[in-house]
Amino acid sequence: MTEPLRVVIAEDNYLVREGTRRLLEDSGEVQVVAAVGSPEELLDAVHRLLPHAVLTDIRMPPGHDVEGIQAAHKIRADHPQIGVVVLSQHADEAYAFQLLKDGTAGLAYLLKERVGDTDELLRALRETVAGRSVIDPVVVEALLASRARQAHSPLAALTPRETDVLREMAQGKTNAAVAESLSVSESAVEKYANAIFSKLGLSEEPQVHRRVAAVLAFLRDSH
Repeated sequence: MTEPLRVVIAEDNYLVREGTRRLLEDSGEVQVVAAVGSPEELLDAVHRLLPHAVLTDIRMPPGHDVEGIQAAHKIRADHPQIGVVVLSQHADEAYAFQLLKDGTAGLAYLLKERVGDTDELLRALRETVAGRSVIDPVVVEALLASRARQAHSPLAALTPRETDVLREMAQGKTNAAVAESLSVSESAVEKYANAIFSKLGLSEEPQVHRRVAAVLAFLRDSH
């Protein structure tokens, strides 16, 4: 039996905090070692307990602004082995940029509605613990739309069909699902994907999920 993930939860709403704790612990794969309501309590718990991962709301007291992002950066700087999943109510690309601007390893940005999807939440926690990154597909869509509006975006080099493929991948679809959606062969999707990543200047990184790699291209373009 594999060791359960030791997780610290940070959420100022008591009902949401305890509900999330129960969902995670009921999975049998997570041990919630602390559930706190402020950034200060979060940083203290992380320092004392050294969990595998942190699940934090983006907005917490006192300012209810981006305290979760600030805490995530502090945790990753002090404890790079700890994964951090940030939850937000908004598919706001600016928040995603702020979270990931200095590096994506070990960070995830999910919409708060994913809390009810235990499998998705567990996947994000596992990916960040492994040093990888997860971006909510809805946020990726917002990033795609924003980058496409900019004339200097590398997306301008994509053909209409390549753009369609990238949009499908941004929704988290496999090559087979993309092929079915666009009524093309799976081998054709692979060729389009290779062309997309070539045009976006991305090297072949088998450990990076394709939709995350797409986001990285837009983040790179934003500087």
